[in-house]
Amino acid sequence: MSDPRPKKVLVTGGAGYVGSVVAAHLLEAGHRVTVLDDLSTGFRDGVPEGADFVEGRVQDAAKVLDTTYDAVLHFAASSQVGESVVHPEKYWRNNVAGTLDLLTAMRDTGVRRLVFSSTAATYGEPKSVPITEDDPALPTNPYGASKLAVDHMITSEAVAHGLAAVSLRYFNVAGAYGAFGERHDPESHLIPLVLQVAQGRREAISVFGDDYPTPDGTCVRDYIHVADLAEAHLLAVDAPAPGEHLICNLGNGNGFSVREVVETVRRVTGHPVPEVVAPRRGGDPAVLVASAERAKERLGWRPSRTDLDDIVRDAWTFAQDLQNREGSK
Repeated sequence: MSDPRPKKVLVTGGAGYVGSVVAAHLLEAGHRVTVLDDLSTGFRDGVPEGADFVEGRVQDAAKVLDTTYDAVLHFAASSQVGESVVHPEKYWRNNVAGTLDLLTAMRDTGVRRLVFSSTAATYGEPKSVPITEDDPALPTNPYGASKLAVDHMITSEAVAHGLAAVSLRYFNVAGAYGAFGERHDPESHLIPLVLQVAQGRREAISVFGDDYPTPDGTCVRDYIHVADLAEAHLLAVDAPAPGEHLICNLGNGNGFSVREVVETVRRVTGHPVPEVVAPRRGGDPAVLVASAERAKERLGWRPSRTDLDDIVRDAWTFAQDLQNREGSK
């Protein structure tokens, strides 16, 4: 059962895309928020007004945490799949060793609640869809492997030291929440890339493979609105018992193909979006769709923004606002 009392929480990586939206939701719910972020991929203006900000890495958590904190929501991580293949050492250092330092700081200060930002990349190539938490976790790249390693680490911490923890395995996060949206550099996610074409910032969108065993031949993915995702994090803080590590998928349960996303962007923006078919990328499964039944059962979570048009429309509004802000500098 959720505890309605305000909490003091540390949000690592709270200047990034998902972390900033979650921090905003926490503040709106009346919680006290400290954001810890080194701004290597996040943005100072992504820290919501009302949050305390400490510039630093997750390894610096011991300098921030004390006995007055109730929980940690952990988003700080390196998250580029391609980069992880070329520089795996960065992912073991930042994601795994960094989280170990965080868990040590939490244990030393008696902070016993953790919500961890995990990923569907822990599953690798799925054997069936929709994917459940009981399916084999066989990651196909160092990024997914590093997140799975952290999940194992958290389980050990829960069993040995009474941590109450939830790992939330995201599928494709999209959309925006007011002033907080997606602006990775480099950008690798489909919806913002297609929006850049609509803005005239790219000539065309590359469709990697149009011969998959799907209705239109392109890959199918499960897109979840970032605000729905944020609401799951707030529910997750109080969900586990001490000594429990709960793992939940987060997705909307619907799959949309690459071509459906492109066509939705054309419809929402009113702009042409040229596309170029390119060869398949290695390791791209034909279909990735989540079963989020455990999150619904254990967290009481229900995604409410499942329409692709609405997801794209919110992302488009943010992209336009961001382009205007950058153009006025």
